[in-house]
Amino acid sequence: MPTNDHEMHQTPGPHDTHLRDDQSPGYETTDVNAGGVAVFLAGLFGFVLVFFVFCFVMGKVINSAIEKSDGPTTKWNKLSAFAGAETTNGKRQDLASNPEMQQKEFQQMTSTFPEPRLDIDDGNQATADMHAREDLLLNYYSVTPAETGGAIRIPISRAIELIAQRGLPVNSQAAAATVEMAGDEKPVVQAPLTSGFARTGYELEVIEAREQKMMYGKAEAATQAELVPAK
Repeated sequence: MPTNDHEMHQTPGPHDTHLRDDQSPGYETTDVNAGGVAVFLAGLFGFVLVFFVFCFVMGKVINSAIEKSDGPTTKWNKLSAFAGAETTNGKRQDLASNPEMQQKEFQQMTSTFPEPRLDIDDGNQATADMHAREDLLLNYYSVTPAETGGAIRIPISRAIELIAQRGLPVNSQAAAATVEMAGDEKPVVQAPLTSGFARTGYELEVIEAREQKMMYGKAEAATQAELVPAK
């Protein structure tokens, strides 16, 4: 059985790590250099402060150069593109997302751009919306605003029936005869051949698709009614 008793009788060498004396007590005999640490931290803080001041000054210089190159602020040349830049002197006050900022910029541009403006869908949807509003005024009862006396609008079909029954109002006082000059012609107003406006191809397609959908729904309902046994 091997033992380590022979190591107990050996003389320790000059580089023996287990030797403890005044030169090698086995622990640190000096304190930490607090002054050096303080100088390092102070230098680091000063560097960060100087770097921050440098970046701030450079940003001011760059912004002033950009403003000078853009020229004076006018209706078409604002301090910044995002909404509310005029009240904040061109500074951002929130952390809005990029799509939100783009939408605000688009709204601001469209509100300041003069009319008439181009339609983004070639006018199809805008024309359909206009005709839908006209249909509401022509085919249904409605009330005018209170500023105009609060009159009630009636459907155009009902108005035609009333005019056919009662006739057009006639002015009791005969108008004074006017002498026409040579070459003058009295304008004659002719009734339009349409119901008021012509449908566009887009609207005709929408109406046809709606009618086909309604016919399909009726046919499907009739088929289901035939399949259900009578009780």
